[in-house]
Amino acid sequence: MIKGSAASASAIANIMIQKYAMGVPLYRQESSWLNEGLSLSRQTMSNWLIKSASDWLLPLYEEMRTKMLKEDILHADETTVQVLKEPGRASRTNSYMWLYRTGKEASVQIVLFEYQETRSSVHPKKFLSGFKGYLHTDGYSGYGKLDSAIRRCGCWAHARRKFHEGTISIPAVERKNSLSQTGLEYCDKLFALEREYEKLTPEERHAKRLQKSKPVTDAFFAWAASARALPQSTLGKALHYALEQRIFLETFYMDGRIEISNNRAERSIKPFVIGRKNWLFCCSSKGAKSSSVIYSIIETAKENNLKLFEYLNHILETMPNIKPEQYHTLLPWSEKLPETCRLKKSTDKS
Repeated sequence: MIKGSAASASAIANIMIQKYAMGVPLYRQESSWLNEGLSLSRQTMSNWLIKSASDWLLPLYEEMRTKMLKEDILHADETTVQVLKEPGRASRTNSYMWLYRTGKEASVQIVLFEYQETRSSVHPKKFLSGFKGYLHTDGYSGYGKLDSAIRRCGCWAHARRKFHEGTISIPAVERKNSLSQTGLEYCDKLFALEREYEKLTPEERHAKRLQKSKPVTDAFFAWAASARALPQSTLGKALHYALEQRIFLETFYMDGRIEISNNRAERSIKPFVIGRKNWLFCCSSKGAKSSSVIYSIIETAKENNLKLFEYLNHILETMPNIKPEQYHTLLPWSEKLPETCRLKKSTDKS
């Protein structure tokens, strides 16, 4: 795998899964190896991960990105990550891990992470260059500077969350008749209708939304425009968010494949957030970039029902022995993957 080292495909695959799927930091893996009688330092493991990600996993990542940009519905989100050694930046300065993923109706499921030093709008604009279609996002203004070929879809879960925060900020006895509760009930009605549409075709869902959901949102925005609250109150912030985001929150009426929220992206970024609680930071930008690539491979493998160790071990063993034009046979959705990499569907009906 790595010239001049003792690294094997299986050892690297195991280290990757322990850190990025199980949330076990390298210092704890170092102790575990030592308990087995092997002195394998965290620095050595870190070097193995960075080298393997750049030499072998990055080409797969790029092919996955090319495939993703051909879809016409995507989701995006971002979260902070601390990188200790970045040139010209303090160690406590926030950097960002961006996430992009395909939608529910995509031909294949792809989840990609991208590390960047800032939360600037130039990063999604560059990553999504060439993409044309719908993009689910939260209300972050940085997504507002994307190309005109990208139509943003707002997140009703974020709108609902802000009204929920308003209800819990007031005494329980006052909640039932509060304006925050009214806003929350409008949002809950929309989500209840979406559950009714869950098994419909996109065309049927589109028609039902126009028939049953649109009157709810029309009434909601009329109410929100007339409601009065202090701008800095939780209710005031919830109303401002809803009215400011209206053009994006109403996008889901344009296509039955669009989702009512960006929860799909939030679920996909959660494994990174959980892992971050354990390993806390990346030592260098190289480490952060390699982490973004490895997380992408692992989360996409999970979305395509693959066994993580078997899949990672297979691609790390195979890639050094095939030509680059054959790398596509190792993508997580490839039919050429051995059956040993695939999860068997459970037949247990108990």
